[in-house]
Amino acid sequence: MTSRPFVPLWGAVLLAAAAGPITDAAFPDIGWWPLAFVGVAMVLVAAQGRRAGSGFLVGFVFGLGFYLIHIPWMTEFLGPDELWIVRAVPWFALSFVMALWCGLGTMLVAIATRVVPRAVGGALGRLLFVPLVIAGLWIAREAIASVWPYGGFAWGRIAESQSDSPLTPLFAWLGIGGVGFVMVFLVAVAVATVRETATPPLMRAMLVTALAAILVAFPAFPVHTDGTLRVGAVQGNGRTGYFDHADHPEDNLLAQYAATEPVYDQDVDVVVWPEGATDMDPLRVPFAARVFDDVSRTADAPLVGWAVTQVGDRYFNTSLLWRAGEGAVDHYDKRRPVPFGEYVPDRAVWRQFAPDLIDLIGREYTPGTTDAVMDVGSGGRSVLASFAICFDIVDDALMREGVEEGGQLVLAQTNNADFGQTDESLQQLAIARIRAVELGRSVVNISTVGTSAVILPDGTIADRLPRYTAGAMVVDVPLSTTTTPAVVIGRGVEWGVAAIALGALIGAAIGGRRRAS
Repeated sequence: MTSRPFVPLWGAVLLAAAAGPITDAAFPDIGWWPLAFVGVAMVLVAAQGRRAGSGFLVGFVFGLGFYLIHIPWMTEFLGPDELWIVRAVPWFALSFVMALWCGLGTMLVAIATRVVPRAVGGALGRLLFVPLVIAGLWIAREAIASVWPYGGFAWGRIAESQSDSPLTPLFAWLGIGGVGFVMVFLVAVAVATVRETATPPLMRAMLVTALAAILVAFPAFPVHTDGTLRVGAVQGNGRTGYFDHADHPEDNLLAQYAATEPVYDQDVDVVVWPEGATDMDPLRVPFAARVFDDVSRTADAPLVGWAVTQVGDRYFNTSLLWRAGEGAVDHYDKRRPVPFGEYVPDRAVWRQFAPDLIDLIGREYTPGTTDAVMDVGSGGRSVLASFAICFDIVDDALMREGVEEGGQLVLAQTNNADFGQTDESLQQLAIARIRAVELGRSVVNISTVGTSAVILPDGTIADRLPRYTAGAMVVDVPLSTTTTPAVVIGRGVEWGVAAIALGALIGAAIGGRRRAS
């Protein structure tokens, strides 16, 4: 098996550039999930046999082409009043950073395609172990970029394209990182079979076919449900954008209140409002407290509301559990405020480069430290719900924590108003569907303006509201206490294969130098 490049450098760069938009098309809105495999194959072919510098270039071009197309919704955040060039700064800056990560990861992949085959004996080792190293390095890059810097950016991981594919059941077994690994591994095996001329073509084809068949036929993990919770989830369709305020402070609260009216005669167990449901804190504004109280009393059920709360000079993005006559009896503070969106890390440093842009983020949220569950039951019945506010949904550790603390369903409150009719809310819904399967839990994904949906533990959508339309969903949501393998393993698969791959790469490189000397 030769480690020479498949194509010349100019061809590799063109392949990488085309791989970006092709891979993006695997994600919502288009959602052609098989294209994720095509995109990965194009990157691996382009990186095959390259040295460090050209490998980095290939990965950087791919990353920039992917993220610029995948997250253009960031240009919507600052609103129409800003110049386009100003609005584009966060979009391009984040895409550039993520492209750097792709460059570093692909550089390691390229080096691995050159040094690891020399250290592996036998065709089977080259057909299976080398792809394992390549897939592990790909996932290592995703894993690190998902948590660093400033908490990382876990959006756009390759497995997040598979919310509606035959691989969906694997999320309950392996989690997002694990599914990403098997995807890249399968593609890497297919690419390796093209080069492994020492093995009969039929045997190579059978190997790839068998691996694909095993993955597709893998059984869904059995999730046992025990009872239901009748949830009324309300989409108020107010003007809730960070830079698109309502005309009056009470407007969003009243819009949410009006949209809740159809829920009252549905005998619900809990009413759930989205992030951004009100601009008035019921803990400090009596009018807002009366509205919250009226909703809970009229529905004869607790209200899971929301507010910007304040403790001293610190602000929190807070879910409030409100009971009529008692007020807020529990709360959850958002764990993952969005850097450069909801707060500015190292403000003094970054303000030097773009003071006008940084100063647009005036109120900064403090990361929450509360536990991830609240008891939303009533009438003497205890029902634990785990919580995720908007960007929390991409935090692997937090989502598992809610289940580990006893969450029987997930209430995911979000505000997508800043991103208009872009793909952002659809991408977020796809992640929520994956979380439902991964955790073995129903997920109530409720937004101010959409996309709002109730998702069952197998990832199917039980009910859904159109975007930018006031409305409510009333669904008997299945409850579960099942612990999936993905929750037990956590990020063990992800970090495990990453460690193996990095160790193998280092070992092969050292061994190669010793043989050369």
